[in-house]
Amino acid sequence: MSNSWEPKRFPSDSLKAVEDGEDIITMFDMVYGRMNEKVVLQQLIMVARLPFEPADRTELGARYENFNVHLCKQHMWDQGITGLLLIYPSCLLHVIEASEHILDCFLKDLQATQQHADFACLEAKIVFMSHNLESRQFQQWSYMVLDAGLVARIPVARRPEEDEESIESLVSSVLTLLQKLVLPGSILDENPELLIPPVILENLLGRDELLSPQQYLEMYQSPLNISIEFGQANLESYF
Repeated sequence: MSNSWEPKRFPSDSLKAVEDGEDIITMFDMVYGRMNEKVVLQQLIMVARLPFEPADRTELGARYENFNVHLCKQHMWDQGITGLLLIYPSCLLHVIEASEHILDCFLKDLQATQQHADFACLEAKIVFMSHNLESRQFQQWSYMVLDAGLVARIPVARRPEEDEESIESLVSSVLTLLQKLVLPGSILDENPELLIPPVILENLLGRDELLSPQQYLEMYQSPLNISIEFGQANLESYF
């Protein structure tokens, strides 16, 4: 009686890899490697004008909070979101620290939100985008609704009519003041001088040099059109 059993064989590619001493990547390697892959952090700073009544601002903060939780669950490998959302009576300042992919999802959601009838007048500008952060400025994400009384106590370093300064100077002022906003909200209540004056945010919203979320996404997703003749020398000019 003949024995029809034959030993199982590796696929040719796998067998060659074993013979050459190469490592075979397994599903465990894929998952474990993804968990240990270094996430490149970015920081997005955005300002927006609010069309809402004051009573709707807390609902806006809760909406952002729920959306951030959704993003963290959807992208659990990307080490979460940190930052700060300050909601003024007429505008907001949002600082987000996250991976490139999460920030892309955030901007796309904001773009879709702006097309909604209830948010049609909401104007937003990207103030600054920092790539490859060495460390996070904030330990968690939180939001704070600033009432009119607190905003009125924020000192203004210059008169509104003197705000015809360069965009670089305005952005530098925001970045400098943001270094102090890692304090808890209760301390901010007691120290309004740590907050960014709303006149600066309103000034930034009126600057054409800054891109809207839609313009930023269009620029980010547009292919590079590089001429094949770029960088080529005309050899005839050397003879």
